[in-house]
Amino acid sequence: MSEIEEELHPQVQAYLERLARADFGSVHTFTPEQAREGWRRQIALLGEPEPVADVENRTVAGIGGLRIYTPDGEGPFPALVFFHGGGFMLGDLDTHDGLCRSLANGAECVVVSVDYPLAPEHKFPAAPDACFAATRWVAEHAASIGVDATRIAVGGDSAGGNLAAVVARTARDNGGPALVFQLLIYPDLDFRRTNFSITEYAGKYGNISRDAQHWFMDSYLNTSQEKLDPRVSPLLAPDLTGLPPALIVTAEYDALRDEGEEYGQRLEQAGVPVTVARYPGMIHEFVRHPFDDSLRARLDAAAALRKAFAR
Repeated sequence: MSEIEEELHPQVQAYLERLARADFGSVHTFTPEQAREGWRRQIALLGEPEPVADVENRTVAGIGGLRIYTPDGEGPFPALVFFHGGGFMLGDLDTHDGLCRSLANGAECVVVSVDYPLAPEHKFPAAPDACFAATRWVAEHAASIGVDATRIAVGGDSAGGNLAAVVARTARDNGGPALVFQLLIYPDLDFRRTNFSITEYAGKYGNISRDAQHWFMDSYLNTSQEKLDPRVSPLLAPDLTGLPPALIVTAEYDALRDEGEEYGQRLEQAGVPVTVARYPGMIHEFVRHPFDDSLRARLDAAAALRKAFAR
């Protein structure tokens, strides 16, 4: 075992060994639907989801499916509009059900999980357009779902973190809704794919390979030039002033680590209150898994949300 592998958290090491034995294959060699089914098969590894007071599925024209989690207590509650990860191609309401339940309970807020349109059937900008529309829908229909329209945050993991960052900036530039917070969990923010962590950790520690990186990007984008569009690569946005406060969660052995941390630096330089929390020994997707530090990260995220909602 190499020195770096010895520094992986033991629970993470055991999980990666279990994943290798399961042999889910190389994602970019599958059809999109085969890859999606492979992701669904991994739900069993995520642990038992916790109960919440109420869960409701809705379909909204022009947006798609929404799953609304309501915690115990009396509303109106603050709300987190949540966008799932999966490289803009994979993931759904079920793959992130456990995380959304945990955040609803921990932050004592309504969580509205968005089943946005996936690539390659729906290429950019279908996903960010649907996510912004969903955020506006929550603000406009807040009373009907027990939400306080003055206390809305956005969040997501990986590709969903990208979408949350894009929605926050789109809301700033288009007259709202006014957002109080953005929760970016190991966000995918730079499609140039040139920094240290993206190149050094590709194909290692559960991170996808370089070939798979390009498969996801090519499936999502219409042209290679779109990689430089700030709605694709939020790290390249020229102006980050006036955005809501942020918590950026990164993992030590995540290929997306460096771009998340660099985005945090840029937010700070723009005068945006931001906390960047790197979790040692952790990997991409760790927050969804039943590791001890995953629970700590969820609790930290919930605490940050409660603080933002209390302002």
